Amino acid sequence: MPVAPESDSRSISIEARCVRLLAKADNPAALAPTVEMHALSRATNEVLIEIKAAAVNPSDVKAATGLMPYAVFPRTPGRDYAGVVVDGPAGWIGREVFGSSGDLGIRRDGTHATHLAVEAEAVVEKPKGISWEEAAGIGVPFVTAIEGFRRAGLPKPGETVLVMGVNGKVGQAAAQIATWQGARVIGAARKSEPYEGHSNAKVEMIDASAIDVAARVRELTGGKGADIVFNTVGDPYFQAAHKSLALGGRQILIATVERIVQFNILEFYRGQHTYVGIDTLGLSSIATGAVLRELGPGFASGHLKPFPIKASAIYPLEQAKSALLAVAGSSRDRVILRP
Repeated sequence: MPVAPESDSRSISIEARCVRLLAKADNPAALAPTVEMHALSRATNEVLIEIKAAAVNPSDVKAATGLMPYAVFPRTPGRDYAGVVVDGPAGWIGREVFGSSGDLGIRRDGTHATHLAVEAEAVVEKPKGISWEEAAGIGVPFVTAIEGFRRAGLPKPGETVLVMGVNGKVGQAAAQIATWQGARVIGAARKSEPYEGHSNAKVEMIDASAIDVAARVRELTGGKGADIVFNTVGDPYFQAAHKSLALGGRQILIATVERIVQFNILEFYRGQHTYVGIDTLGLSSIATGAVLRELGPGFASGHLKPFPIKASAIYPLEQAKSALLAVAGSSRDRVILRP
């Protein structure tokens, strides 16, 4: 549980090293981040965190290249972080914390820096036994996955969850959460490959390039279909997801390539389906912290595990462009900046 902030007018000022994006780039190759020194202090409702690690997400690249018109410039990017509280209300100093946000790094300065000022209610205790880099990598993928399930209804034992794009980071987080809740998980990938992530039960895989996904899902479920389809890709899987749904099934959508899809309204209402759209950029830092806090028991019990972080996917702040380009190139590694 977060500690309620106490009135404390004292605060320190830190000279923080920050990655800065001065203007929108036309494409990832044109990105020109700099590293600058900025004085940073906290407001009375905030804590000041020394950042030990910060993740780089696809949304960081999209915001930097103008795909999010509400992104401000100049700014420090970065939504996910892990670090130590160095200034704040009584009881906070020295705490090891992590967090994420829908507005950090997009509408206000974010986590790709040596220090971060953020609301005390937004931070979450770092799970014990997890490295700084692993904790920093939890944020956006797990928040997206659990928020999707919260909105659509958490999977139940006996239900089947089909995860489209299961080997992506959100897909893996969804598989972890669904199997933690006792559901059966079927994963779809764009080629023949095993499931790459942690799970609490076997994940049955479908090669979407070679097999009719919906037909295979119905074969595996005795004709019923999937109770939940977590579609992490969008329109390329939309029709397969739609045809895979059981009576009363729910499809969760978090991304897309093309914005317009054909939609059979008759099948939709006859199937009593529900479609749920998730945009974690709409969550404040405090709201995101509340979502992350719900995952704490899963990490404490070992049912949920952070993504492994490769040494080759860790970059210093001065190599922020290389980190952004790795993410823009659809790297499957969880890319981390370490101040």
